[in-house]
Amino acid sequence: MFAQFHMTLKAIRCPPLAIAAVCICALVLSGCTISRQVKSQPDTSPRDPTEENQASTEQREPDAAVTVAQVRIQITMAAPEAADSDDSSAVPNAPVSQLATDPEPEATAQISSHRVVAGDTLTRIAERYAVPVESLLRANDLPNPNLLEVGQIIALPAPPVDYTPAFHILPDSLLVRSTTAGSFDVDAFINSQGDALRELTTPLTETRFDGSIRSGTFSASDIINRVSLEYSVDPRILIAFLEYAAGMLTANELDEETRLFPLRQAEAYNRVQRAGLYNQLSWLADRLNQGYYGWKYRGEAILEQPDGSRLFYEPSLNPGTVAIQYALAQLAAVSDWRQASSEQGIYQTYQQLFGEPAALAQETVPANLQQPELTLPFPRGDRWRFTGGFHGGWGNGSAWAAIDFAPPPNTAPGGSCYTSEYPATAVARGAIARLDEGVVILDLDEDSNEGTGWTILYLHIDHSDMLREGQIVEAGNILGYASCLGGFSNATHLHIARRYNGEWLPADCNRCPAGVAAPPFVMSDWKVVGLASQLYQGFLVHQLDNRSVVAEQGRYTAVNEISW
Repeated sequence: MFAQFHMTLKAIRCPPLAIAAVCICALVLSGCTISRQVKSQPDTSPRDPTEENQASTEQREPDAAVTVAQVRIQITMAAPEAADSDDSSAVPNAPVSQLATDPEPEATAQISSHRVVAGDTLTRIAERYAVPVESLLRANDLPNPNLLEVGQIIALPAPPVDYTPAFHILPDSLLVRSTTAGSFDVDAFINSQGDALRELTTPLTETRFDGSIRSGTFSASDIINRVSLEYSVDPRILIAFLEYAAGMLTANELDEETRLFPLRQAEAYNRVQRAGLYNQLSWLADRLNQGYYGWKYRGEAILEQPDGSRLFYEPSLNPGTVAIQYALAQLAAVSDWRQASSEQGIYQTYQQLFGEPAALAQETVPANLQQPELTLPFPRGDRWRFTGGFHGGWGNGSAWAAIDFAPPPNTAPGGSCYTSEYPATAVARGAIARLDEGVVILDLDEDSNEGTGWTILYLHIDHSDMLREGQIVEAGNILGYASCLGGFSNATHLHIARRYNGEWLPADCNRCPAGVAAPPFVMSDWKVVGLASQLYQGFLVHQLDNRSVVAEQGRYTAVNEISW
C-alpha cells in the first residue's frame, strides 16, 4: 500500500501591532496533517492557487466553538474585543505557571459580530466562532478578505434556531475502526456484491520527496481497507456511504462520472479535481472524523451546511451519529438531508448490508482510561527539537492526537529532506502491527489488532527492512530513522500519535466538554500542553520540575530543544 500524502501548514506568530493594519501571518510548509490529493486519475483541471488556503480553512479544526453544554442554555458574554494572548516569548525551562495558554472566547447566541484586533485574520475569526470562511464572506462585503483593519466589525452568521434529528444512526464503535472491525472481511464482502464495485480498479501514483515514483493499480477492497486503516474509520460505514450516495454495491456497471466522483463532484473542489475512489473515500473519512472528534473532544455543537444554514446538534446524540450527520450534510447527492439522517436514510442502508448496528456496539474509550508509561521516541541523551504541538493524527479531521519532533542535524548537509542519522525508538514494549512506507504502528497489547488497546503511530519513518509485522520490540529498540517518507513532507521529522481501541486521543484535552476526558500524552515525564486552540502550538512540560520547551519550527533557537 501507499502511505498517504500529508502536508503541514504552521502559522508564523505575528507580534501585536500598534498600527491600524493587521498583521497577516504567513504559512510555512513543514510537516504533516492536511490531506493532499493522491493522483488516481489524470487531472485535467489547472491547480487553483487558492486551494491551499481552502484546505487550511476547510479542514483545520475550529478554535472555540459553541459547546454542547451551551445548547438550549442562554449564555450572555461580551463580544471578544481584547487582543489575544499569544505569547511567543516563552524561554527554555520556564515554570509551567508562566506558560500562556489562555482560552479563546466562545461564540454564543449573544454575539452577532466580531471587532478585529491586532493579529486577526479572517481564517482565525472563522475558526474562533466555528463558522466556515465562506459564511463570513457571505455575511460581509469585504473588498479584500486578506486585509483587515483593527476595529473593523465582522458580522457573524445568525445563530441556529433548530436542531438536527434525534435519531441515533450508529454507535461510536462502528464509526471508529475499533474492536469489531478486524473480523470484518472487506474483500469477501465486496466480492459477494454486484459486479460494479467488485470489478472497479483504481490506479494510484505517488511521487516521493526525492522525485522517485511508486505506482500501481488497486481493487476497491484494497482502497477501502487502506482508507479505513489510515483514518481509523470502520470500513462498513465507508461501504454504506458508497451504496447510499451512489448505489455502487448493487450496480452492475458504473458510468464514468460515478466511477471518478461517487461522493463529491469535481466542482465541489474549487476546480481541483480529486478523482478516484481513494481520494473520494479519504475525503469522506476525514469528514466523518471531523464530525466525530469535533463533537466529542472539542464540544462543537453547530452543524453548518454548505448553503450556510445552521443547526444545533441534538444534545442527546452520540459522536458516531454526529459524524454521519456532518458528512451527509457535505454530500451534494443527498437532496433531503433530514431524510438521510433518519431511520429511513443511511441507517436503513447500513442495516440491510450489515444487520442491526446496535448489536455490535462496544465501548471505545473507558472513562477511567490511563496511559501506560511511555518514553520519548528517541534515545536517552540525544537532543531533538519539539517542532509541532498538537494537530491531526491522520488528516485534519481526526482528534488533535499528534505532535512532531525533528532529529539533530546530520553530520553532512543534505537539504531539508533526508534520512536522519539519529534513530527513532519504541516508546514502550509492543508488537509491530503494520508497516507501510514511512509508517510504523506499534501495538502495546501485542495482538497486532489496531482496533484493540493502545497503538502508537510513527509517521515519516524510514524503517528500510529493519522490522517485520508481528515482531515484538522493547522500549528503546530502534524502529527506524526520521525522514520525509510516508506522504508529503518538506522537512525531515517524526510525527507521533496515540489511539485506544482505534480512537484517536487528543494530545491535550483542553477543549474537551464537561464529563469527557482523555489521558494526558506523557513521555519520559514530559506532558503535552496545547496552546489555547492553536494547531501546532504549545509546550512540553516536565511533570517533576516544571521545565518547559516550546513547539517551534527549526533549530535556530534553544526553546524547542528536548532530551532525556
